[in-house]
Amino acid sequence: MRRLLAPFSRPVPALLALLVAAQALFCWRLTTPHKLVFDEVHYVPAARALLALEGPVNIEHPLLGKALIGLGMMAFGDNPLGWRAMSTLAGTAIVGGVFAIVWLMTRRTRAAAIGAGLTLANFMVLVQARIAMLDGFMAAFTVLAVAAMGWAMRGTPAQSRWRWGLGAVLLGLAVGTKWAAVPYLGYAAIGFVLMKRGDPSRWPGLRWWSAWGLLGIGAGLAYAATFAPAFFYARDPLTVAGFVPFQLDMYARQTQVLAAHTYQSAWWSWPVIGRPIWYFYEVADGAQRGIFLLGNPAVMWGGLVAVAACALGWVRTREVRPGFAAALWIGGFAVWAIIPKSLGFYYYYFLPAIWLSVALAVAIDRWRAALRDWDEAYLVAAACLFVYFYPILTAGALAGPKSFVRWTWFVDWR
Repeated sequence: MRRLLAPFSRPVPALLALLVAAQALFCWRLTTPHKLVFDEVHYVPAARALLALEGPVNIEHPLLGKALIGLGMMAFGDNPLGWRAMSTLAGTAIVGGVFAIVWLMTRRTRAAAIGAGLTLANFMVLVQARIAMLDGFMAAFTVLAVAAMGWAMRGTPAQSRWRWGLGAVLLGLAVGTKWAAVPYLGYAAIGFVLMKRGDPSRWPGLRWWSAWGLLGIGAGLAYAATFAPAFFYARDPLTVAGFVPFQLDMYARQTQVLAAHTYQSAWWSWPVIGRPIWYFYEVADGAQRGIFLLGNPAVMWGGLVAVAACALGWVRTREVRPGFAAALWIGGFAVWAIIPKSLGFYYYYFLPAIWLSVALAVAIDRWRAALRDWDEAYLVAAACLFVYFYPILTAGALAGPKSFVRWTWFVDWR
């Protein structure tokens, strides 16, 4: 295993290799099935309407994610490739962003490669990178924002300011894709104050008031800019005076009470993969096919152990790296206990699941001497599970209607 990781001893070649591998994996048989899958039935028609500037459609969510789906359709046509092309880029950006975050935290290419590799092996990232939904774009912008803000911690004052500003803009774009990214604005503001207090040399040239100002202005302007197409609708165009009322209408739709759904689940069940979702399971393109959204059990369950280890390590030593790794997951997950949604779904856990790879990489790096070769055995197990589940993550051809039984380990997975 150490020989296999030897080519990843330098950050830039390692990152490029992982990005190429991720993009190739996400694009392989991307157009299967040749029909709309799961929530594509909402977002692809909304993207069509946005391209035509017809008028407000799917107004419970901001515009950016649907605009990006539309951009893929402009490039490749109104077909499965066009619908999903931009999602593959978002998935690759997530892998690269995790690599950058872990490298900035540890300054070790091996740790960064492990974090990115586990992200790539996380089933949820693969599935969301191959479907025209909003969550992949939101997660990509958020992960890149965290990387940019971490990058801003060191450098000249000018470098620190523009890198922090870049992170703020990326967070604004994340919110402009889906409001689930809003809590990260608060986390960035609070995290800056706490970490700056612990070490004043972090973010040189920035104080709390200037950092908060850049965060608010950068994110606010980026978010507002995502609504630009709405001002040119043929029907019910947005106006400056109507901008705030439109946000209130979006909030009302986000918090409305919805009818019960087959795949609804409680937020506290997501970390243990309590109710994954079949995005697709039917005959298509000449074969029985399925797309199953669940997390890699090795990453999902092993990640919880890593979060606990990182949190305990911070309590004992006050070391920033494990504390930050644990806080990413805790903050990303715990907020779902208070978000006013009448129904919960497993894919809401997508962004917190990504942070598990960061916690795992940091924990493996921090305690690699104590782990001896167990960390390598764990990585092999995660890879083997990826290979085993791959057919039902990517709409592979299955033997027949009952094939799902092979992969549904528990009753709630059916």
